[in-house]
Amino acid sequence: MKTFSLQTRLYSGIGSLKVLNRFTHRHIWIICDGFLAHSPLLETLRGALPADNKISIFTDITPDPTIETVVKGIAQMQSLRPDVVIGFGGGSALDAAKAIVWFSRQFGIEIETCVAIPTTSGTGSEVTSACVISDTQKGIKYPLFDKELYPDMAILDPSFVVSVPANITANTGMDVLTHALEAYVSPRASDFTDALAEKAAQIVFQYLPVAVTKGDCLATRGKMHNAATLAGMAFSQAGLGLNHAIAHQLGGQFHLPHGLANALLLNAVIRFNAGELRALKRYARLAKACHLCPDNASDNAALSALIQRIESLKKACAIPSIHIALKENTMHWSQRIPVMVEAALADATLKTNPRAANASAICELLEELL
Repeated sequence: MKTFSLQTRLYSGIGSLKVLNRFTHRHIWIICDGFLAHSPLLETLRGALPADNKISIFTDITPDPTIETVVKGIAQMQSLRPDVVIGFGGGSALDAAKAIVWFSRQFGIEIETCVAIPTTSGTGSEVTSACVISDTQKGIKYPLFDKELYPDMAILDPSFVVSVPANITANTGMDVLTHALEAYVSPRASDFTDALAEKAAQIVFQYLPVAVTKGDCLATRGKMHNAATLAGMAFSQAGLGLNHAIAHQLGGQFHLPHGLANALLLNAVIRFNAGELRALKRYARLAKACHLCPDNASDNAALSALIQRIESLKKACAIPSIHIALKENTMHWSQRIPVMVEAALADATLKTNPRAANASAICELLEELL
């Protein structure tokens, strides 16, 4: 038996911030990073909240939120006792907000509503039961999964992403595609998650290059914002896989942006997974659904078309090679493979990979990547 549930209420499009009018005479705690705290975007958010609310702000958010950040947030939440928590920013801010609320509730600290407002189009964290917390001392990212991590509300306003730089737009867009592909070939995929993943992939292939080169196009930004949420809904139900299990290690060990790490691994993981017949057929089906090849193409031809299109997409979006991405860290790659392999095997996302991956397979993939 498979289950499917939608637990986050979505509000999308220009003007969707107006739903915040429902919060009056509340203590609202906004969690964002230091950059957003001093940007016009935060003032836009504050301006959308009725004036009779008390507003507090937590800004100790860094890329790849750490255990220390979450602990600090829990302490502040315990002190403030807000009614509403708003996670505002990219995946790091949303993940931190969700983790802080989740752990705080376990300590008996309740809130009325958790709101997620993404300012990048990538992680889909606004609609997922997942978040990723980093242990900086061990260089490991820990993905957490629990139905209580779902935000109560998500606001998808494309005006918040028009100023996102091209490289971040590219990286986060590739994260969306990875979510869609991994959900699609997951053993837990269903007709419901397939529909979400297919649509997300179609949007990425069509609109991501435009979003990278013409970031001020609200219509295109809206499409990518929706794609991120669609893919997030898909993988939250179906799970992820080997791509994310290894990408978390590239982020933990070398501090590569998450979307970039996924992009660098994507085709290598697809080739590996395609060694399993069901995964091959599903990759082929997705390629045909995205019109990357004729409907009568063989499975192998469709797979090749998918891989080639991903390479073309990476080139159009100026995704760097792994050598350029790693810079001087290239010399440390081989010595860190054993640590990355061990952590990848323990990563929760590996459980829903369509093909079993042991230490030898992951080691070989990492060795061939460089």
